[in-house]
Amino acid sequence: MDKKEKKENFFLSLLWIIILALIFRSFIFTSYNIPSGSMINTLNIGDYIFASKWKYGYSKHSLPFSIPLIPKRIFSSIPERGDVAIFKLPTDNKTDYVKRVIGLPGDTIQIIDGKILLNGKMLNYKLVGANNINRYQNTNNTSLGCIDQTSKIYKETLPNGRSYEILDTYENLPQDNTAIYRVPKGHYFMMGDNRDNSQDSRFLKKVGFVPHDNLVGKAEVKFFSWDWKKLGKKNCESNIRWKSVFTKIS
Repeated sequence: MDKKEKKENFFLSLLWIIILALIFRSFIFTSYNIPSGSMINTLNIGDYIFASKWKYGYSKHSLPFSIPLIPKRIFSSIPERGDVAIFKLPTDNKTDYVKRVIGLPGDTIQIIDGKILLNGKMLNYKLVGANNINRYQNTNNTSLGCIDQTSKIYKETLPNGRSYEILDTYENLPQDNTAIYRVPKGHYFMMGDNRDNSQDSRFLKKVGFVPHDNLVGKAEVKFFSWDWKKLGKKNCESNIRWKSVFTKIS
């Protein structure tokens, strides 16, 4: 085999590797990192996750850069309440968001004193502890809460039995007491687990109801987690959160 043949084989092999990687990323699993604290305690800043792409079917948003090669969603399925879902922000159809599915098409949702009224019935809540939210920071090196602000940790349980922890940091914020949201056909109501520090479906002009076609995948597992101690500084000290590595996302 001469040099020309070796070179051609190398580029052919490289092309196949790229094609297979794109197929895997588009139709099987893709990875995301968590840059904000809107899903604390379920997902923390510095978590790296795998999301299954087949869970809700495929659309153009399954492909890199939302290339419009799939005109309509195929192999479509409906998320379950409590799923942690990746979706494209409806206001720009570009930005990836990760939130929890709370409301399905046809549901009514109202927030009263920071708690969810789903189809006229209050979800089940159990106080399980408290945490100082300032130990978590966002990528702009600003606190997610006031100095020494303590967040209450509740176990929230949906009608289907799915349970997870949420944070409640402040009282009487505008999003703590809302009008009734009616989830349209083919849309979902999403909320972050860090309830007072999450831009989600409660903010209709910024996020609003999420169309089914905007779903990208379901967050399945954390495969790596990096706990930054000194954000925004050189020679950052950091620790791997070993207990979070390869843990299932619930």
